[in-house]
Amino acid sequence: MAVETKEYRAEARFQRVSPQKARLVLDLIKGRGVQEALETAAFTKKRIAPVVHKLLTSAVDNAKYVAEEQGIDLDVDNLYVKQALANDGPRMKRIRPAPMGRAFRYQRRLAHIVVSVAERSNGASMVTKVEEPAAVEAAPVKKTKAAASKTAPKKAPAKKPAAKKAAAPKATKKADK
Repeated sequence: MAVETKEYRAEARFQRVSPQKARLVLDLIKGRGVQEALETAAFTKKRIAPVVHKLLTSAVDNAKYVAEEQGIDLDVDNLYVKQALANDGPRMKRIRPAPMGRAFRYQRRLAHIVVSVAERSNGASMVTKVEEPAAVEAAPVKKTKAAASKTAPKKAPAKKPAAKKAAAPKATKKADK
């Protein structure tokens, strides 16, 4: 019988940041161990990073509290960030003054941020190193005739032939007498 791992979560709703910007920070911590994720959130230079750090701390505290209440053995060092989401919240409609008495509308976006942590099972761990396949002998690459030949240098554009001068009528001198 497989033991179901519990998931502990924390939410921060109506945050004044667009979900797209919040996802930049959340993608940095997804799948990481809690300690590493806290350090990453602490040193990320984004305005929402302190909120994510506080939210992650809250999710870990929720895990400790629920485990104590239900009598579950919980190894805090074995927790990892299972899910980190930033969903759309309501949008605030605002107006910006425009030339000639007009007004442009824009929207201030809000985000609902959800972080959930779970205990990693003993056998499962993140893949940190990709194993290289057995050494495969590479066949020598033969040069083809097309690849071996060099491309011809570009020809200089042909000069236009000099234009022939039209024969101008000779002016006759009239003798002055």
